Amino acid sequence: MFKRHTFWLWTAVVFQLITAAVHAMSLFIAPVAQNETERQLIELMSTYRQDLGGGFQPSTRDIMIALSSCFTLVCALGGFINAFLLKKKASVEILTGVVGINVLIFGVCFAVMLTFTFLPPIVLTGLVFLFLTVSYFMIPKGTA
Repeated sequence: MFKRHTFWLWTAVVFQLITAAVHAMSLFIAPVAQNETERQLIELMSTYRQDLGGGFQPSTRDIMIALSSCFTLVCALGGFINAFLLKKKASVEILTGVVGINVLIFGVCFAVMLTFTFLPPIVLTGLVFLFLTVSYFMIPKGTA
């Protein structure tokens, strides 16, 4: 079981979808201030709008929602594509290429999370990267 690339890829799919679901919940939970400084910060992030030219005046909160949505969608896209390829029993060449792209994208994503975020996204993204990397190296070489 542990020597089959499909086990590791299905595990990566599960963690990609869990990461997407957990991160999607953050889009619907409003931050709660614990003190006056945090209250001011949350208010400014929601109400202060920078003029970025061209008619764009987003608040910092607007930008954070856009970035959070994109991370959620990238995780979901990776998970659904990998699940689709596994269900359709894609050829080794296709699987190697797509999983290789996943390893690259989620490796960079993990490095960014490791540098700029906090423990839950670091752990989840790290597990996705780990399982994708293991599955990549477990895929049989050659064509099907």
